Amino acid sequence: MADTCDILISGGGIAGLTAAAAFASSGFSVICADPAPPVTDRDAAGSDLRTTAFLQPAQALLERCGIWARLADHAAPLQIMRIVDAGGARPEPRVVKDFNAADISNQPFGWNLPNWLLRREMMARLDGMSNVDLRFGTGTAGLFTRTDEARVTLSDGSLVTAKLVVACDGRTSPMREAAGIPVKTTRYGQKALAFAVTHPVPHENVSTEIHRSGGPFTLVPLPDHLGQPSSAIVWMERGPRAQELLNLEPAAFEAAMTDRSCGLFGDLKLASRRTIWPIISQSAERLNGERLALMAEAAHVVPPIGAQGLNMSLSDLRSLLELAVARPEGLGDAQMLAAYHKARHSEIMLRVKGIDLLNRTSMLAPRPLRDLRAFGLNALYSLAPVRKTLMQMGLGVK
Repeated sequence: MADTCDILISGGGIAGLTAAAAFASSGFSVICADPAPPVTDRDAAGSDLRTTAFLQPAQALLERCGIWARLADHAAPLQIMRIVDAGGARPEPRVVKDFNAADISNQPFGWNLPNWLLRREMMARLDGMSNVDLRFGTGTAGLFTRTDEARVTLSDGSLVTAKLVVACDGRTSPMREAAGIPVKTTRYGQKALAFAVTHPVPHENVSTEIHRSGGPFTLVPLPDHLGQPSSAIVWMERGPRAQELLNLEPAAFEAAMTDRSCGLFGDLKLASRRTIWPIISQSAERLNGERLALMAEAAHVVPPIGAQGLNMSLSDLRSLLELAVARPEGLGDAQMLAAYHKARHSEIMLRVKGIDLLNRTSMLAPRPLRDLRAFGLNALYSLAPVRKTLMQMGLGVK
């Protein structure tokens, strides 16, 4: 006999857990299934050492669904986004520009938190919600839809019927594949290293993105670690170089990352293990199928630039939630899902293309092209209306 719910969420990552809390907070019954139990301890095997910067609109959504109260004390505010061009003969700053949230808002751009901690606090919130059923260790395996419901087979053989299936199940989404929705994928030959560091120079709530070649080297503020200033780093490089860096002994790696950081924060020291993953761009041809909505990495994947990835995902969630709440009797029907695709697809494509361009620019190796990049940064920054517009676009504020 099948279990029944309003919404089945395929995928229990950060986007999926947030979706579960958001829909349940609005009164819908939710089942959330994921083949892998969430790792909620920083030093446990398999923990996600990346961080997520929640921009202002995302923070408002987390507050609405009761998660932000659990996160606020752990969050590092991002007041300034600093862009450094270090594309000269040596890795040293030659152009430094600060984008200050105070120019457009009385709040920081966003707040940064470790992904493992987000999972811990989100799970704690969901455990207290009677209309959420978490099925970890169980994935989604099959999808059959009719005009009035979806039937999802789980990997343990059980069956769930739902009015709406939300695919938050990653770049190889089984629900997207079951619905036959094509995707376009761009590979850059890059990989990203993610890890945490401590450093003697305080970050002062400044997120710093350093461009040279191979991809950006980004330091995002974290709360102090063992009494020392701490940052999360995402270091993007061409694949062979990234793998070479991953294999360095800790002392050699620390020397290499301090050099790549232009020494702006003093000697960087590892405060976690290193993780690595490939960089791609990906976009689904459409965001809707019968009784199915794609969101997060099932719908779009972008390089980790400008804190856009998960914030795009939560923009997806806001659109879905608004449509569901406005017309709950039409949850998951063709009208709702067509409206969702129309609301999000064009903006997603614009952002995917924009981030693709930024990433290709950050990878530039020839010196004349790096000089042109520095000139462009100077030119854009010097025009105050353009600078403010870019900041608002980055936040997702129209």
